[in-house]
Amino acid sequence: MPDRHVVIAGAGLGGLRAAEQLRAAGHAGPVTVIGAEPHLPYSRPPLSKELLAWAGELSLEKAHENVAFRRRKSVADVAFRLGQPVTAADLTAGTLTLADGTGLAFDGLVVATGLRPRRLRLPGPDGQPAPIPGARVLRSLDDSLGLRASLLPGTRVAIIGGGFIGCEVAGTALRLGCAVTVIEADRAPMLRVLGEELAGAIQRSHANAGIRFATGQTVAGVTGTGLLLGDGTEVPAEVIVEATGSLVNVEWLAGNGLDLSDGVLCDNALAVAGAQRVVAVGDVARFPNPLFDAVPRRVEHWSMPTDTARRAAATLRAALARSPVDTAPFTPLPAFWSDQLDLRLQSYGSPVLADEARVTEGDLGDLAGGLITRYHRGGRHVGTVAVNIPVTRHRELREEFRYAPTDARQRR
Repeated sequence: MPDRHVVIAGAGLGGLRAAEQLRAAGHAGPVTVIGAEPHLPYSRPPLSKELLAWAGELSLEKAHENVAFRRRKSVADVAFRLGQPVTAADLTAGTLTLADGTGLAFDGLVVATGLRPRRLRLPGPDGQPAPIPGARVLRSLDDSLGLRASLLPGTRVAIIGGGFIGCEVAGTALRLGCAVTVIEADRAPMLRVLGEELAGAIQRSHANAGIRFATGQTVAGVTGTGLLLGDGTEVPAEVIVEATGSLVNVEWLAGNGLDLSDGVLCDNALAVAGAQRVVAVGDVARFPNPLFDAVPRRVEHWSMPTDTARRAAATLRAALARSPVDTAPFTPLPAFWSDQLDLRLQSYGSPVLADEARVTEGDLGDLAGGLITRYHRGGRHVGTVAVNIPVTRHRELREEFRYAPTDARQRR
């Protein structure tokens, strides 16, 4: 087994953690990480906040230095092939094809190709759908630096999409002196995750700070000076940012008989359904989490790449060694944070699954003073969102899920 070659498709946080966890699990054979970007793995959350607001000169090299992940000594011998995304795979033959046409054989494969921004297409002059001219997205280091150069004081910025990324960019742009409008199709920003009360309170807080919101609106077209909304009003803008969600990078796996309807379908141990010696990690993995129920879901949270990499590495190591796979339920707790102006949101669990939200601490009219909303489904606690709650209480909020009465935990 020492000579078994593992290839990790994807050089983001999930790919890096998978390499580290393979070594921790005892895999001593060669590991190759394939990345679409030319950069070694780096942290993405600062792209919409600290890096976007960086004062002074900032070269690409310096920017990467500030967000690059520190690699453990255990992966010093891991080969990184960057700037060459995987374009096709033959899982039966155990081969990948890279963008430059070269092939790469593997004995075990980790799918960690993550996401890309969803792009809007509006009717062009010829009536055919076309991208919005000059619109920007924010997913990569290069995206962040390009947008940063455009956010000059007085610049009118239109952000299409009032999700977490959209609101983070809006807050950063406002602090840089821009005039910011967030266009959101729903009734309030982040509504699907946070629920009516908290989403509305955050919108009011941001509006009081100076961000303009056009909610319940979609973009119908482009004018010479900005965007035309569905109700006929115009949003003037020199800079347009699209923050309308993401698409999963799974096209390269087509033709292998996998369920790619929403990411890559896996079992609870992160083994890809319908494949041998293939696992998936991070945003791309759709798996059941008994902490909530038996429905396979993707989770686009900061904690997932690290948690799924640990379990997937153990699963792949066992498959390569032809040894039993760990059957203990994998029950990771999703968690993420979002910094928006003077508000820090910290989420645990899956609030999006809830059918009821209750403010249990604090006042919706004073988010800066601290607030906790707990989310329930069928009367059972499934999520918590804290706003401006001291970090000393975060462990307490996580621990609430440790004793959740799920079937999986009762079987242990």
